[in-house]
Amino acid sequence: MEYGLVLVWGFAYLVLGAIALPLAARLFGSTARGAGFTLPLVFAALGLGGFLLGTIPGLFGLPAAVVVVAGLAAASYRFGAEVDLRAAAGPAVVFLLGFAFVVLLRAFDPGVAPLGGEKFLDFGLLRSLLRTDTLPPEDMWFANELIQYYYGGHVIAALLTELLSTAPRYAYNLALAGFYGTAVSTVYGLAAMVADDAGYSPVAAGALSAFFLGIASNLYTATQFVGWLLPDGLARTLATGLGLGSQAVSEFVAWSPGDFYYWSASRLIDGAITEFPLFAYLNGDLHAHMMDVPLLLLVAGLLYAYWRTPAEELRRRRLLGLGLVPPIAGYIGVVNTWSLPTAALGLPFLVYALAPAAPRSLLTGAVPEQPAETDARLRAEGVRFGAALLLAGATTLLALAWTAPFWLGSASSRPIGFLPDRTGVGELLLVHGGFLAAFVAYYLTRGRDLDSRRSRAAVAGTLVLVAVGVAVGAPALALVAPLVLGGWLLLRTESAGYETLLVVAGAGIVVLVEFVYIAEPQSPDSRLNTVFKLYAQVWALWAPAAGLALVRLAGLVRERASVPTPGRRTAIAGRVLLVVLVVTTGLYGALAVPSHLDAASPTANECGPTLDATAFVEIRHAEEAPAIEYISRLEGQPTIVTAAPAGYRWNPSDGNGASAPASLTGVPTVAGWYHERQYRSPEAYEQRVTDVLDIYTGEPATQQRLIEQYDVRYIYVGPTERAKYGDITVSALDSVEQIERGDVTIYRVTSGE
Repeated sequence: MEYGLVLVWGFAYLVLGAIALPLAARLFGSTARGAGFTLPLVFAALGLGGFLLGTIPGLFGLPAAVVVVAGLAAASYRFGAEVDLRAAAGPAVVFLLGFAFVVLLRAFDPGVAPLGGEKFLDFGLLRSLLRTDTLPPEDMWFANELIQYYYGGHVIAALLTELLSTAPRYAYNLALAGFYGTAVSTVYGLAAMVADDAGYSPVAAGALSAFFLGIASNLYTATQFVGWLLPDGLARTLATGLGLGSQAVSEFVAWSPGDFYYWSASRLIDGAITEFPLFAYLNGDLHAHMMDVPLLLLVAGLLYAYWRTPAEELRRRRLLGLGLVPPIAGYIGVVNTWSLPTAALGLPFLVYALAPAAPRSLLTGAVPEQPAETDARLRAEGVRFGAALLLAGATTLLALAWTAPFWLGSASSRPIGFLPDRTGVGELLLVHGGFLAAFVAYYLTRGRDLDSRRSRAAVAGTLVLVAVGVAVGAPALALVAPLVLGGWLLLRTESAGYETLLVVAGAGIVVLVEFVYIAEPQSPDSRLNTVFKLYAQVWALWAPAAGLALVRLAGLVRERASVPTPGRRTAIAGRVLLVVLVVTTGLYGALAVPSHLDAASPTANECGPTLDATAFVEIRHAEEAPAIEYISRLEGQPTIVTAAPAGYRWNPSDGNGASAPASLTGVPTVAGWYHERQYRSPEAYEQRVTDVLDIYTGEPATQQRLIEQYDVRYIYVGPTERAKYGDITVSALDSVEQIERGDVTIYRVTSGE
């Protein structure tokens, strides 16, 4: 086990956070309020600064990282506030606990094996970035072309790797642990700040929010336990009522705790992925939908700072809303393009429209008075809505401008589809039921403060939504859309806090994916990725909302606070609900974590606990390990040729090689994973697959032409290539020399040197 590296990276995260602490204290009002946002600020600065500098030839890597950190330190010292290190202890402890937790998980399953996730993509992106000194990098799976994928999170990981001079095989897992620790400490800081302002316990709100983000799951495992306790007939009725298919019903009825499998809870909606953070970190992908969470929460935090800033402080509101949110939201688009609309458009619109300060004051500089007449108030609401929409549009345009090199180069487009298959009632309840229970209870208690007009509007609107949902077969309209309507009405009173806005934002996304999706080239009717990537954002927004809502329901006030508290019965009911939700959503983790540690990977079994992401190659693919190490030591990004097409399987005897030499080294291959069908086009990818076949088995003249066309420097012939292509004729070329490494022959192209 690499304990020294763990200590170095853990200490480095704390030091980087300390550098940004004065600036965070200034932005959020105090050390206690800003402490949870220090590492997201570091990530934003490191990512955006490194990205912009990296577009200048020769500057990406260590030079960019040093410049950005030095600049951040100078800005923090120049513009920051005085700090109280004791006030920063809470988020720091949460970060260290989260970091240590994922380090432990990865120590027993460190490998970046291709099956069961996107680890080959993620590790390959990291290695590619570490090989280049200019952005965007060359595509490791489509040689001689620039990458067509969002890679901003991997830029952050790569720059941390350069700063700490760490081998990428260790940096992968240490960066993964850092993103988890940052996510849970940021959500802790956000919830604690909102709760403290409202007079409720910041520690309780922060801890609950960190739990819902980092540990909680959907309700599938709890439902399995209920079915296990019920007679078979009732268990079958329950499973059928939840809309499970016939095979799933049979498996549900026969299930016992000994049959637990961590994967099952991530596939609850037919044709979609229903991941949640704990599953993602157990699976071990260093993937975009995980890395953007701290930055998305940072945007939510900055917008909350805008929310609570008095209308008269125009300069500060402009700084927060139009100065800081756009560049961070823009970079979120580089990290995970799916989150750009939420960060740049959705959240800003809701905050501009619903914050106490009128949004048009940002444009005019004047703070309008609240009209007394009903008609005038309605006109004022219309003006508020329009101004908010205009400002959100401006925020989006500024966000795109900040990261223009990405949108003009690496971003790929997808068509928008409408009216996909709808999510069933049972599926919605299994995936979102825990959150929905907390929010419905919260709304019912907050709704007592609505006046009669708004109460009637809420009831009538909910009935209409339910009726329309039933009529068009869209259960989300009946179950989730009322949260948008009710939340909007509550937010126009003083009875709801910022958590309600987060509920509205998440609910809006859940409803949206029932009607709109991003079509994929290989499956135009599928909303698999849409549900996957947007539900991840819902989880990030609803986790702090749930923690804050439950603290309010349970009446957990901060020490010596004098705020309205629920009645005794309501508080008892709220605390019962809190316990029930913690238990039911915590069952998955209680089973998944021990089983994950017990079922240690072959890497751990052979080598003991380690953070070496590529140690499994020596164990499972020893015949290719020396050749992959040889490729790894090559300078720059010379083009290689490996078997194609490739995907999630690395079974050489079947001719499936997973583009391992490229994916594990960052050295680009002519045709890699079939993901390139999505990034480019099916026609472009298939042409390269055909060309690879000709390079291995074609006529000498064709082989030489294609070698020159793709500027091939190395041709990899391992067990996969021999199984797939049979009679490989490239050895007959005069322009190659043979290199033997293990059970692999590498042909180095000597012509053109």
